[in-house]
Amino acid sequence: MTSTAFRSVPGVPRWAKWSAHTVALVNIPSGVWRLGLAVGIPFGLAQSEMDAMKTPGWGSLYLVFLAVFSEAVAFLALGLIQPWGETWPRWIPFVGGKTVSARKVVVVSSLGVLATTIYAALFVYTTFNADMAGEPWADWLIAAVYLPLLSWGPLLAVVTWHYHRRRGQVS
Repeated sequence: MTSTAFRSVPGVPRWAKWSAHTVALVNIPSGVWRLGLAVGIPFGLAQSEMDAMKTPGWGSLYLVFLAVFSEAVAFLALGLIQPWGETWPRWIPFVGGKTVSARKVVVVSSLGVLATTIYAALFVYTTFNADMAGEPWADWLIAAVYLPLLSWGPLLAVVTWHYHRRRGQVS
């Protein structure tokens, strides 16, 4: 038995499917890097950097939370092309089975576009301009795992635009 929850709705073009799935994947490199730091893998960072992040230790909780939260938020982009982005799944209390407000989705998603674009640009800028002690290749590794985040905002923008165009007549 296959679930319809992971199929895109009719009328979603291939480029929108590709964009939404890519949004859900762009966080994986940085998330894996954060999880590695959380368990104590320094990835070329100096011990002073690890100590400043309090990893391993209490800082690990923040890194794990950030990795999981970022991926969960990115996963929501799939709702812009799949049935659960139009009708709340039945298992959700109080709203299950009801129509999702297209206007609210577009507003929240547009705020996500703004936030992810600013976050990614600032983080990459900071990474390239930071002088982190440690192995010379560590800065390049950090840049490599965070560069995919630069595509998060623009890809989410095109999927949001398509969602708006497809569902714009619905409140």
